[in-house]
Amino acid sequence: MQYSPAGGPVSPAVDRRLLVSYDNYTAAQRAVDTLSDAGFPVENTAIVGSDLRLEETVTGRLTNGRAALSGLITGAVFGLVVGLFLGLFTSTTTSFIGLVLWSILWGAIAGAAFGFTSHAFTGGTRDFSSRSSIVAGRYDVLVASSMLDQAQALLQGGVQPADTVVVQRPPSAGPVTTSPVTTGDTAPQATGFPESEPRAEEVRDEDRAGASRGPRP
Repeated sequence: MQYSPAGGPVSPAVDRRLLVSYDNYTAAQRAVDTLSDAGFPVENTAIVGSDLRLEETVTGRLTNGRAALSGLITGAVFGLVVGLFLGLFTSTTTSFIGLVLWSILWGAIAGAAFGFTSHAFTGGTRDFSSRSSIVAGRYDVLVASSMLDQAQALLQGGVQPADTVVVQRPPSAGPVTTSPVTTGDTAPQATGFPESEPRAEEVRDEDRAGASRGPRP
C-alpha cells in the first residue's frame, strides 16, 4: 500500500489498457454493463473522460418575480420538511397539522424574500437561469492489461462458457513441406544413365554390318 504526501493511503497503480472509446457516457456505461452481465470482474475496469468542458444550458429569463417564485417554492419545501419533523413531538392531530401548515407558510415567505433580494442585489448582471454540467469529448473504457483479451472476446464474440479456456497458438516452427505426388506408373530414373537403352534389333544390325566389313588391317 502506498501513501500520498498528505498521509492518506493510495491504492497501487494498475496497468490499464484501452478497450473501447465512445463519444457519450451512456455508451461507455452500457459496455461495462455488458461485461458485468457476462461475469467479467468489472472491478478491473474504469471509465475515463477526456477533453472535459463545462456546458451551461440557459433555461429562461430571470426577473425579480421569477426569483421570488423560485425562492417561495424552495422555502415551502424546506418548511414542509421542518414541520413534519417537529410534528412528531406533538400529541394531537390538530396541532400536528397546524404546525406543518405554519412551517410551510413561513418557509415560503422566507424563501420568496431571500430569492427576491438576492437577485435584486445582482444589479441585472445575470438575468437568466441555467443548468451547468461537466461533459467530456471522449469516454475511454479501460481494463487491466492482463484481462484485455478476455474483455475483447466478451464484447466482440459473445459470452463464452465459464469452463472454456482460450489457449494461444504456439509460434510456427517453419513452413511445412510436403513431398510431390507422382501420378501414373512412371518411376524416377537414376542420374548418369541415358534416358533410354538401345533396342535389341539395332544391336544385331550393327554386329552383322561389322562382320561383313571384315577385320581392319
